[in-house]
Amino acid sequence: MSDSLRRTGDSFQLEDRPALVEGGLRRGRRTILRRRTAAVTGSVVALALVGFGGAYAGGMFDGGGVHRVSVAAPSKSGPLTVTGDQMVKTLKSLLPGGKLTKTAGRGSGGTVPPLAYGVYDDGKGKSAISLVVDRIEPSAVAQFKKESGCGSAVLVRHDSCTAETLADGSWLKIDKGYEYPDHRTETKDWTASLITPQGYRVDVSEWNAAAEKGAPVSRPEPPLSSAQLKSLVTAGEWKPVLATLPAPKKPSAGGVPDSGTPDPSAASVQKALLRSLPKNLKVSGRGSQDGYAFAVVNDGKGESLIQINVQRKMSDVTPQGDRTTLPNGTVLGLSKQSGEKGGAGVVRWTADAVAPDGFRVVISAFNTGDQASAATRAEPALTLAELKKIALDPKWRKLR
Repeated sequence: MSDSLRRTGDSFQLEDRPALVEGGLRRGRRTILRRRTAAVTGSVVALALVGFGGAYAGGMFDGGGVHRVSVAAPSKSGPLTVTGDQMVKTLKSLLPGGKLTKTAGRGSGGTVPPLAYGVYDDGKGKSAISLVVDRIEPSAVAQFKKESGCGSAVLVRHDSCTAETLADGSWLKIDKGYEYPDHRTETKDWTASLITPQGYRVDVSEWNAAAEKGAPVSRPEPPLSSAQLKSLVTAGEWKPVLATLPAPKKPSAGGVPDSGTPDPSAASVQKALLRSLPKNLKVSGRGSQDGYAFAVVNDGKGESLIQINVQRKMSDVTPQGDRTTLPNGTVLGLSKQSGEKGGAGVVRWTADAVAPDGFRVVISAFNTGDQASAATRAEPALTLAELKKIALDPKWRKLR
């Protein structure tokens, strides 16, 4: 659920945090436009920080590794619980000097992961920083890493992103991105995420402002370098904390903790999308994840981004735009809207089909190859009629 909440957060603006949490809990991993969320917020960590004066720890749950002292096998002699004050104290002890103020912490033993939050100042400007530890079922680690990689730059704006497997088999990702992927502000959000083969996770986010949202930029970049972020998440001091985490619930078959039928595989959606496009389009970029795929195409008139979601159990979604109910009960919505990610002159044309059993296919086309960049052409490369035809194609139900 946490990973899905994060992806959901990447598909709309987070002006209303309570609404985000409510909607995320209600729909779980069923998202309307699932995009690589490496750079933005929306994780279940928000629940833990609601009570701390509005502090919000986003950009978490993204992977992991081990460096200075391995956290792959926490000591069984660790404490039964750890307090929020202990979490903050440990975070403070691992920072390279400076001051940590306006702190908030949450210990283990509750329904949300332990975390530590504060405003760090090394003398060069204040920076909000937050760290969370968590645990997932080991059998789900491979799927988790698959869905938590750096992603395509077409979907997620960042200055750099690296992912590596460390000597002990742990996975570490360091992402230097922005609080908003469309660069509406200069607030940078840098994250380091560690996940071990045993499913233990340590994640940290830092900003170049005293708060991740709403505060003015206080320094050009966040204070901790890539090496310092790596050292922080791999520190042995987190071992006693990890030892207090309860065993995670077993995921369903396939490693995905979802009781419903899983979405079609990334490869199958990507292949079907490319086969659905008109033959005169040249594909210059592509990417996918389970239930989702995109392609950047060009017909000689400029780049155009096409993206599609194939989802199940979405009967509670009402398509937007001009709606028609087809003879088989499918509700089809056709719409032409302005872009939502800041690109000048960007428009988005969408065909959204929801069947009575909740099977949904929604496909959109943009008049740019990157939603956060200015329009590259007057209209998208596909017409609404072409989008409608693709959305209603029965082949989507046949994807494995």
